[in-house]
Amino acid sequence: MADIYGESDPRNIPTYSIGDVARYLRVPAGTIRTWTVGRHYPTKNGSKFFKPVIEIKNIKPRLLSFTNLIEVHILRAIRKNHKVQLDQVRIALDYINEKFQVSHPLAHESFRTDGVDLFIERYGSLLNASKRGIIEMKEAFNTHLERIEPDDTGLAIKIYPFTRSVEENNPRIVVIDPRVAFGRLVIAETGIPTRVLAERYQAGDSIDDLVYDYECERFKIEEAIRSELPVAV
Repeated sequence: MADIYGESDPRNIPTYSIGDVARYLRVPAGTIRTWTVGRHYPTKNGSKFFKPVIEIKNIKPRLLSFTNLIEVHILRAIRKNHKVQLDQVRIALDYINEKFQVSHPLAHESFRTDGVDLFIERYGSLLNASKRGIIEMKEAFNTHLERIEPDDTGLAIKIYPFTRSVEENNPRIVVIDPRVAFGRLVIAETGIPTRVLAERYQAGDSIDDLVYDYECERFKIEEAIRSELPVAV
C-alpha cells in the first residue's frame, strides 16, 4: 500500500466519477451530483443555490473518494422512504458533525451505535415524522449499515453494494475495497473486476466461458454481471 499510495489513505483519494458511484450504488447520478456539487433552483425572486451536503475535493473533473461513496450509500437510506429536502438533511448532518466532532461521521462505526438515533431525532423532528415513519427510517439505515465493514479504528474500509432492490435478499458477493483493484467493484475474495466480466458478457462470452476462464462459481459470476448491467442475468 505504501508503495502505491505513499502516505495517503486510499479511502480519501478522489477516484470515482459520479457515473461510477451511480452505477455501483444504484443511486441516480442527478441525486449524487446534487448531494456532492449542489444545484441551482428557481424561485419567484430568482435562482438560488443549494450547497452540497457531502463535501468532496474541489477538483475537475468532479471525483468522489471511497469515504464519499460511503456517505452517499448512507444518505440513500433516507431516499428509500422519504423525499429528500436538502436543507433539512444539511441541518441534521450539521447536528451529527457537532455531536461527533470527527470528519465524515457517516462513514464511521460510531454512526451505527449512536449516530442513527441522533440523525433521526433531528431529521424526524424537522419532518414531524410519525412513529411508523421513524421506525421505517431506522430500518432503512440499519439495512444500509449492514453492508459496510469498518477497520480497527471504526472507519469504513469495505462496502458490499446492493445488487438487487433493497427489499430483496441481497447476497454479499461483490465488494468495494479501496485497497483492492484501486477501489473498483470486484467479486469478494477474488479481486475479479465486475466491469470486465460484464464487458465480456456483453461482447458475447457465455456465463460458462467466464466460469471456466476465471475458475469462479457460476452464481458469483452471475451476481457480478447483475451488479453492472441494468437487466439481471
